[in-house]
Amino acid sequence: MNTSHLHEECPIQSNCDWKFHFLTNGNFKNLSIYKCYTCGLLALHPRPDQTQLYNADYYEGKAEYSYIDEREQFPYFSHVWDGRIKNIKKYVQNGNFLDIGSSFGGFLKRAEKFGFDVYGVEISKYASQYANNVQNVPTFNGNLMEAKFPTNFFSVITLVEVIEHIENPHGFFMEITRILKPGGLLLIQTANFEGWQAKHEGSRYHYFMPGHVYYYSHSIIKNILTHFGFSRFFPYFGVDFSLLAKLKKSRGNFKSLRDYKVWFRITYYHFKSQWKSKGFPLTSSYVLYAIKD
Repeated sequence: MNTSHLHEECPIQSNCDWKFHFLTNGNFKNLSIYKCYTCGLLALHPRPDQTQLYNADYYEGKAEYSYIDEREQFPYFSHVWDGRIKNIKKYVQNGNFLDIGSSFGGFLKRAEKFGFDVYGVEISKYASQYANNVQNVPTFNGNLMEAKFPTNFFSVITLVEVIEHIENPHGFFMEITRILKPGGLLLIQTANFEGWQAKHEGSRYHYFMPGHVYYYSHSIIKNILTHFGFSRFFPYFGVDFSLLAKLKKSRGNFKSLRDYKVWFRITYYHFKSQWKSKGFPLTSSYVLYAIKD
């Protein structure tokens, strides 16, 4: 099977050695996963037409491959959004703030309340129209390269469960580096495939989905960003906001007092994410803050 596009999209463009790895056997079965035996990066190959995935059914939870409709739970999501923004402000106090894959604009609306000048990029016309027309959050409908932002324009760029969706990571990281100011903060949240959770579950790992085209680890992301001129890294194995914020967010799905039992599972997972065995975290939850030189 022709893997030439995987070589072209390599974020470091090193001596790639792509080979078939396995077929998935989890929530989505028989997705074909390839592995680069030079750097360890995993990729979905072949992959579906990404532009056809992110329609109204995806955002309203009606498709097999779908998304949580955050519009129904903005007040609950705001707990984790606020916690994240407060943590971001430890590194960057103000300036232009870009969220890529900004969906309906809820996160950016909260960042605006904390004094940032906000911008969104969202591939879905359905979601970006809501962000622009209802939330009044300026959101470009398309991909990052099409947006053509000015050089050194942003103080903060966030990618929350987005980098795994990006089809051309080489061009994407180049563009991020161009538009982020020196001293600016890049936040990436994705699955860390060095975590024992991903290692143990293997082909059954729930993160293998039709819309996830590349799969990263902490070491791989650091290697990529170092290549593009980042030198300071602050990893969070788990998340970068408090357990309390996470518990408050979960209440958006509660229907009765019995639902509070889920707090025990959330609490256990929260602390487990911070534990390591043989140098690797027990779970694959992961957030990285990186500062551009």
